[in-house]
Amino acid sequence: MLAALDKAGFCVRGFDVQPIAKSGPLSDLMHTDACIFAKGLQILITVVRDITQTEEVLHGPQGLIAQAPDLHTIIICSTLSPRYVHDLRERVPGHIALIDAPMSGAAIAAQEARLSFMLGGADSDLDRCQPLFDAMGAHFHRMGVFGMGMQAKVLNNLLAASNTAMTRLVLDWADEAGLDECALLDLINTSSGQNWFASNFDTIEFSRDGLSDNNSIGILVKDVESALDAATPDTDTALPRAVQDAIRQLKPRCP
Repeated sequence: MLAALDKAGFCVRGFDVQPIAKSGPLSDLMHTDACIFAKGLQILITVVRDITQTEEVLHGPQGLIAQAPDLHTIIICSTLSPRYVHDLRERVPGHIALIDAPMSGAAIAAQEARLSFMLGGADSDLDRCQPLFDAMGAHFHRMGVFGMGMQAKVLNNLLAASNTAMTRLVLDWADEAGLDECALLDLINTSSGQNWFASNFDTIEFSRDGLSDNNSIGILVKDVESALDAATPDTDTALPRAVQDAIRQLKPRCP
């Protein structure tokens, strides 16, 4: 995403708590010192794993809200609980515009600048930031006021999680039946079982992974929990819980 913004001509820089390889791509744009990163910062795009890391960026160790006096817009691109995102408005100074812009498409779409964004916020704020989204993505869905982008994203990810769990189960069963993986995936892509995960199985970086706290399979478990956190008390959560359990049981799949 940083590379896409840089390529589009925006004045950008990145921040990560992890050490940056000095010879790596975009290394000259990356910082590990929050104080240096905060100087002159006007628009902050957060792309971290979860609520804990979001809190660290905004209010915790990095504390960019307090450290960046020029900050006027925060764009939340992580997939988080809609309830948490909604409550952020009460915890962020009123002069800072908030946009929730979770994205979909996996790493390959980020690398090719064709992410799908689910956007929530005031129309004027979204219009002002649209050139940033244009640089990083290809599909833009305005879902309503701040928080609605996140609500849409967690519902979308419920489907993504279920497709992931069921596709992997189907492929395991196919192995046992002696079916060729490539032939079956080609069939699925042109028939009623078609889904994003199966159709992009060879390009999705986590398609063969098992569960790990630090990979995308683990993030899917977190994303289902984010959706469940926003469910109303009378919502039937049995199926999402079953999908979540299935994702937790995934083992690595050999090529």
